[in-house]
Amino acid sequence: MLACAAAMAAGAQSYPHRPVRVIVPYPPGGTVDAVARVFADSLGQQLGQTFVVENRAGASGSIGSEAVARAPADGYTLLVNASTFAASPLLLKSLPYDINKDFTPITNLGEVPLLVTANPAVPARNLREFIDLARQQPGKHFFGASAAGSASHLAEAAISYEAKADVPIVLYKGTGPALTDLMGGHISAVIDAVPSSLPPVKAGRTKALAVTSAQRLPALPDVPTVAESGLPGFEMVSWYGLWGPAKLPADVVGTLHEAVRKAIDSPRVKQVLSEQSFVGKATAPEAFAAYVRAEHAKYAKLIKAANITIE
Repeated sequence: MLACAAAMAAGAQSYPHRPVRVIVPYPPGGTVDAVARVFADSLGQQLGQTFVVENRAGASGSIGSEAVARAPADGYTLLVNASTFAASPLLLKSLPYDINKDFTPITNLGEVPLLVTANPAVPARNLREFIDLARQQPGKHFFGASAAGSASHLAEAAISYEAKADVPIVLYKGTGPALTDLMGGHISAVIDAVPSSLPPVKAGRTKALAVTSAQRLPALPDVPTVAESGLPGFEMVSWYGLWGPAKLPADVVGTLHEAVRKAIDSPRVKQVLSEQSFVGKATAPEAFAAYVRAEHAKYAKLIKAANITIE
């Protein structure tokens, strides 16, 4: 009887009762990693367990994502990914999972605009001048993107397409390696999320050419938008979400969603996110699932129109 009661008590333990793995499918140093760590810290404090961020990079995020898809649906292995998650199935035809069937959408963590940055040696003061330079010197200037299907990749392809400028795109295994090559002068420009792109600008190792938001950023009031740079109406953000394996229990989903909502409302997290131009969301699970489907459809149109492919 005592053994039975102990087993029942163990089974009734509230979630989480042991550490939780939060898999980031990219290397350290990128925005996905930074976002994951902010929320993992807050969730750990709220729920009384450690949320351990684990970087499992490779194959445009599919290696880490697959690890979550194959994990037990108990809430102890979670995924933080970006808009790449909705776009990569359109470009990577042999993914080992189905984003609609093998995952449980928990919530949209938020979104952030992208920053167009260039190596300081590139003779362009803004995006308009960079596009003119690329037209005048075809094959000389390259974009670097954090991953296939990332907001970085899609923004670069969309700008090249709309500007009618052929700027080849080099695909990297994360934002960190792309920015390293940019600072080293191996590529000319990178478009990536503000939290990753802004520090090298402030350090003078890169320069800002444009932002992809509809309005200029308070942190960079002198940097024009892409729309102001000759591509009217252009706007793109990178968004970030939290997923678990398929068939994650509803009570676990609810606990995590509520903890994310409280994190976004907390003054400390709100300040950290605001400093990075990050807008927190905490969308309800059903609404987040619908949003991911809508973004997938939007990316499909862009990829077809711009003829985006992976060599």
